[in-house]
Amino acid sequence: MRFRSPSPRLFSRVPLAGRYPAAVALSLLALSPYLILTTATALMEPRVMGDIGATRFELQLASGMSNAAYAFGAVAAADLVQRVARRRIYLICEAGFVLSSVLALSAPDAGLFTAGVVLQGLFTGMLLVSALPPLVTGHPVERLRTTAAVVSLGLFGMVAFGPLVGGLVGSLGGWRGLFAGLAALAAIGLTIGALTFEGNDPPARRARFDWTAIPLALATTTLPFFGVSWLTRGSFADPAFFVPVVCGLICGVLLVGGQYRKTTPLMPVRPISNTLPVVGMVNAMLVGACFTSLLELTEAYLTREAHYAPLRVGVLVTPQIVGVFVASVLFRRLVSTRWTPHLALSGTISLAIGAGVLLAASTANASVVVPVAALFLGFGAGAGVTPGLFLAGFSVPSAQIGPTFALVELLRSEAAFLVGPVLLHLALTIGLAGGFHVVVAITLALTVIGALLLVALYALGGARPEPPDLASWLSGPSTAYHSPALLAAIRKT
Repeated sequence: MRFRSPSPRLFSRVPLAGRYPAAVALSLLALSPYLILTTATALMEPRVMGDIGATRFELQLASGMSNAAYAFGAVAAADLVQRVARRRIYLICEAGFVLSSVLALSAPDAGLFTAGVVLQGLFTGMLLVSALPPLVTGHPVERLRTTAAVVSLGLFGMVAFGPLVGGLVGSLGGWRGLFAGLAALAAIGLTIGALTFEGNDPPARRARFDWTAIPLALATTTLPFFGVSWLTRGSFADPAFFVPVVCGLICGVLLVGGQYRKTTPLMPVRPISNTLPVVGMVNAMLVGACFTSLLELTEAYLTREAHYAPLRVGVLVTPQIVGVFVASVLFRRLVSTRWTPHLALSGTISLAIGAGVLLAASTANASVVVPVAALFLGFGAGAGVTPGLFLAGFSVPSAQIGPTFALVELLRSEAAFLVGPVLLHLALTIGLAGGFHVVVAITLALTVIGALLLVALYALGGARPEPPDLASWLSGPSTAYHSPALLAAIRKT
């Protein structure tokens, strides 16, 4: 979104306005606390259960509804930014995250804890759409390469860091202290945001509330995430599992289809229904789902079958941070070139390699095999998801990047946080001793088949590798990529 120049009065109230390092800091502080928590929870679960008297189902439900709130919050913010200044949304949501963290850390029971973490997810999803687009579009094109790396580290670097944090808490205790630390980080982000975030005139103050998109987005997230949470206490045959999941997925199809047909949609489905953005989005969904599944499965195998302490498990998967960092450095170099689609594919291939390495894991050799696999998984996540996000974002005018990010994150979260619990439950049903390798093999097959289909989709679209026109994208209504239509090569014949 191209904001008009702020007035001198605004500069006097926002002393760090326009400072790129401050803008990077506020974006990272907006996203990092919650993203760390998403992968830290599993390893500290016994500590939390014991302190608040919660069951495993109650904690799984809290986690699932929090993830649902994150995805829904991104869509809700895409609607709000049309009528409310982004600065106001950012400050309210960052303050809300501080308060929700305090609510969670002081919770004496599962009810208040769930309320706290669900609000954390909601506010973070809204922060994604309010804080990230100005970082991408509000600075000179020369900064865009660094911004791309920052987004990659912010989204998956913190996710990769989560298991180590969770392992420390799971072994040493102090989960309330962790939430206090997250609240402190958010408070710092709130302070930096108040000193940095520029105001803007909302593009459509009188825009009507989208009564089709918002309710459908709520159903698309909450229903399936409740269904998979039920697996903690039930089975695949339970109506409490499959009815919400099926209904939620139907709502998701209606949401995307309705947005495609609308003249003025909340999310730009039609513009990103071409070859490059579709390949990028599907790749992000595939990599996100398989990465989350393999990480959750590996943690469960090491804790329940190999009987490793949580801290040891966290340390063993920590090399994924190195993989994410390498992917971020590569993305910084390649984002302005024609090689971004190839980088996204390399992420999928790396994920498949990581899954292949995990097939060789056993309780006897896990200390050697898991770190190697984690390195490939981390690179796969970093190289596969964020480039896919930008392939979609560069395929629409820069003013629409916020709603585009909201749509991609909705779809990615839907895939990642639905597939993982389902595959983990399948492994537990079989028995982790053998189920671990069965489910890893299934995930490997899904990754390979998905990669082949994406290559075929790219080829059948007739897309030729070309660098994005970032200068035109930032300066006006043009798109950075001019992607051919889906299956364009077939349609011409």
